Amino acid sequence: MALLQNSTLPPAQPAYVFRGHNAQIHSICFVRHNTRLLTGDAEGWLILWNLASKRPVAVWRGHAAAILAVSTWTDDKLITHGRDSKLRVWQLRESDESTFSVVLPIEDPVTLRHEPWLLHTISVNTLNFCSFSLCEASPSEAAKLSSEAKETTLLVAVPGDREGDIDIYSLPSKMKLSTVCAPKTVKLGMAMCVKISIQGPQVILIAGYESGHCCFWQFDKDSSKWILLSTSKSHSQPVLSLDIAHSLKRYYTSAADATIASHSLTEPTTSQPLKTIETKHSGQQSLRVRSDDKILATAGWDGNVRVYSVKTMRELAVLKWHKQGCYALAFADLLPEQVEDSETNSTGSSEGTEALQTVGQRRNTKAQTTHWIAAGSKDGKVSLWDIY
Repeated sequence: MALLQNSTLPPAQPAYVFRGHNAQIHSICFVRHNTRLLTGDAEGWLILWNLASKRPVAVWRGHAAAILAVSTWTDDKLITHGRDSKLRVWQLRESDESTFSVVLPIEDPVTLRHEPWLLHTISVNTLNFCSFSLCEASPSEAAKLSSEAKETTLLVAVPGDREGDIDIYSLPSKMKLSTVCAPKTVKLGMAMCVKISIQGPQVILIAGYESGHCCFWQFDKDSSKWILLSTSKSHSQPVLSLDIAHSLKRYYTSAADATIASHSLTEPTTSQPLKTIETKHSGQQSLRVRSDDKILATAGWDGNVRVYSVKTMRELAVLKWHKQGCYALAFADLLPEQVEDSETNSTGSSEGTEALQTVGQRRNTKAQTTHWIAAGSKDGKVSLWDIY
């Protein structure tokens, strides 16, 4: 396990390095309870890796341009967002994996591969590099945004057609629910990152802009409008990424400058951040908060991954391996039973259970329960670390 660096210990090394892409990695996502890793590159190629065997199980070119983001929707659906102005939902069941090509783009970057079943396509604006954000809404939550919503809905936020605006779509209906207009009182420029979320009874939207500003909206059911609660400026350069620590009711931003900022979700009308730190390292993007809200990490243009405490924002570790800039990062989710076991199990029963497992089962269990962090670089390599 990679821990805090000091002068008496050798530098931490990745547990594994995936080498399959020719182009820079733009997005990474852990899939199916950490048994798979999905990576997307600047040429539109997608690779689904088996985390236990460290081998590809599906390779296809999902977009005609760079992959901006990848995500998962249930165990058998994958969502990809490309600069070809398409947001796509694919069905890829584990039982279907044997039907796909495993020839990597680094081996053959030309021949098209068999694709998963394409369930949905939404045409979206991709004039900039802002990727989508999504959250699942129950029928009652979705009904706040649309009276036509009768089922559990995936809310998807993407940049709108007009500079600074954000469009909200629903899946599986593919219907545009609303457009959130950028305030005209401040010159914001393009939206660089966006986050839609359910916070208590409210649907909220946060966007980071080219100007260094962040805007915070809340949907008002009575007026059926998005209400702008605050516009804050914590960065001198474009905001590159943001994420939410739900249990702490905070969100965090990183930018092309060296600042990382913490903001309140409970006092959204304030224009001041809760805390900022000057890291002395410009260009930290793909900021992600781990699912237990204890640590966050950033991918650096200097090739380093930096890990911070969510509560104190103190730097905990620097993961140095990549020789070129890192643009994508993802945490494996901590499974609920995994957290419970780590806190309460001291009887040795886990060892007995493990002894009854086959070699393959033990590898899968290890892949699912390791505290992985994956980082993608400009050189097409993806490093996998066991961290905290």
